[in-house]
Amino acid sequence: MTAPHPYADLLAAIPVRRREVAVLGGTTAYWVYGPEDAAVTVVAVHGFRGEHHGLEPVVAHLDGIRVISPDLPGFGETAPVPGRRHTLDLYAEWLTAFAAAVAPGAEILGHSFGSIVAAAAVARGLPTPRVILVNPIGAPALEGPRGILTRLAVFYYWAGARLPRRLGEAVLRSRLVVRIMSVSMAKTSDRALRAFIHDQHDTYFSRFADRDVLHDAFVASVSNDVRAFAPAIAQPTLLIAAVRDDITPIEAERHLQTLFPQAELVEIDDVGHLIHYETPRVAASAVRRFLAPSGGGTR
Repeated sequence: MTAPHPYADLLAAIPVRRREVAVLGGTTAYWVYGPEDAAVTVVAVHGFRGEHHGLEPVVAHLDGIRVISPDLPGFGETAPVPGRRHTLDLYAEWLTAFAAAVAPGAEILGHSFGSIVAAAAVARGLPTPRVILVNPIGAPALEGPRGILTRLAVFYYWAGARLPRRLGEAVLRSRLVVRIMSVSMAKTSDRALRAFIHDQHDTYFSRFADRDVLHDAFVASVSNDVRAFAPAIAQPTLLIAAVRDDITPIEAERHLQTLFPQAELVEIDDVGHLIHYETPRVAASAVRRFLAPSGGGTR
């Protein structure tokens, strides 16, 4: 049974259009939320195993801002880039080409793995006035508070990529494993919200193209973090971090802020790696303030 969507009414009030664009020899599916003539446009990049739906709760609270939300290559409705390994370099190249094709000069937002992709692309020259990173990966995942679980995940994705293809695909799409992931990340005690989160993960967390692209993306997500790119990002940057994040501890996020030439850190209490599901209104409020004419991106 589908869980009620707590942000459905807000989303229903925002116009949305599905579009496609040719990028790097493949076709990227993307969704445009909000008015076409909005003063501000944001390109929003989702996290690992997710797709554009995951950021909709935040979008629901950004009425009046134009948000362009693509599915990453190999996830959701975007096919893998033909003939390429899906490394961080590929994803950064893809984001740069995508933004140039659909919204040159837009603000760039990335969540989780999307924060690494966004940071890598901007550090390598993607033009944007400001950068927003939600649940940024500010330290190696293997060194996080749940490093042991991350090591188990490494084995899980490694095994899924090496078992006979049919069995490997079944293991990687296992509803039980998806539920374990979901339970481990959710921090809210609100039963209805937890049901919604689990339903979202059940519905969208296995919409990857195949086990090869999933393994490539996983390796990219645990082998890189935002720290390497922060010093090269001159643009004002907003970091929205969770005090109870099990992937990047808040102490590491505070250190990450110091690596940027100009960055602001917003800390959200009582939430973990699912800011976009559990506290989207708070995150959106920080984004709105940051993007306002009087906003900034200072320490």
